[in-house]
Amino acid sequence: MAQRKSTDCREFPSEKNCSLFISGTEQEVMDVATQHAVASHGHKDTPEFRAEIKKTLKDAND
Repeated sequence: MAQRKSTDCREFPSEKNCSLFISGTEQEVMDVATQHAVASHGHKDTPEFRAEIKKTLKDAND
């Protein structure tokens, strides 16, 4: 079974004070976090931005 990963939007400054927490496989978290960042925070989906998101991933506590 793949190790679950997570990322927490509360750890990043935003004008919206976003509280989204995402947990799942690394690929699931990357896809959803990228979609969320683009749709809700105005980021561009680039390889560089995905690399930045990947740095924020932590092992999820199951």
